Amino acid sequence: MLRLVGLGKSYPGFRLLASLEVSPGQTLALLGPSGSGKSTLLRLVAGLEMPEAGQVWLDETEITLLAPEARRVGFVFQDYALFPHLTVWENIAFGLREARWDGARIRERVAFLLELTHLEPHAQKRPDQLSGGERQRVALARALANQPRLLLLDEPLGALDLKLRQELLLELRAILQQIRVPTIVVTHDQSEAFVIAAQVALLRGGSIVQQGSPERLFRQPRNYWVASFLGHRNLFTAQQSRQLGLPAQPHLLPQEAIMLGQGEEALVRERIFKGFVVALELAWRGQRLYLEGPEQGLYPGDTTRIRVDWSKVVALEEEPENGQAQIRQPLAGPAAKNHS
Repeated sequence: MLRLVGLGKSYPGFRLLASLEVSPGQTLALLGPSGSGKSTLLRLVAGLEMPEAGQVWLDETEITLLAPEARRVGFVFQDYALFPHLTVWENIAFGLREARWDGARIRERVAFLLELTHLEPHAQKRPDQLSGGERQRVALARALANQPRLLLLDEPLGALDLKLRQELLLELRAILQQIRVPTIVVTHDQSEAFVIAAQVALLRGGSIVQQGSPERLFRQPRNYWVASFLGHRNLFTAQQSRQLGLPAQPHLLPQEAIMLGQGEEALVRERIFKGFVVALELAWRGQRLYLEGPEQGLYPGDTTRIRVDWSKVVALEEEPENGQAQIRQPLAGPAAKNHS
């Protein structure tokens, strides 16, 4: 188990302060916008930077001040940092030779990792002869070679194109589930975090704003900023909520709470074809509603009817005074003059 207790690091205009746990065999994703402190936190855990406060515990051992090589932590860098002059086999074996493993153990361990990462056909190739996905798998195999007690992945799929990321995401998830090493994955991609991790910690400005399972985080966001960052569109400020007959605090209206075809009249303002789904933006009660789903045959200027299941509305905490949430303006009404 990894435990971070009040881990702190400051830079001009920025301060990171975090406490969290990663259980044995669990994968935790650090999710957040650029500059939120994700990679800094990873480097503190790896020992590549020293904290100004707090502690790092791995099982029952405090490793806060240990050198990186003494921590038995595997690290996959965003650019993979492979040795260009070594073959795949030699890249994976490099750390084992440095650790003075005997030849038979090295061969056995490298063979296992080549099989685990489906790299057997590429064992004698150099990195410049590999695809981006293959290089990513070599970096992962090398990080796992010395049987680390903790694995750290910094944007492991970030250098790949979209199609390849989608292909490798489930493969990476399967490998992590098989090896059962506690893992922290840094990403700015919500879908990657939700697929790969059992727990997600959402960072903003150096602080963990909310942590939980992907489903709980998505369905029960704590505040307006969290809901907006996770991609929710039907968000209402306290004033807008009051105009809708809700308590005077921010609210989220989930997609599943909105049913087309019955209820109050709504005007279609926008239609966006997205392949498997069609997105509609509706004008309703002076507000914007966003829906995605199967083709409904509705186009801008058409009217439809919607019914809202108010029992599914999610109440959100108020943003702090210095919060940076972006408020979506209503289409009409007094709220337009009071929010910016």
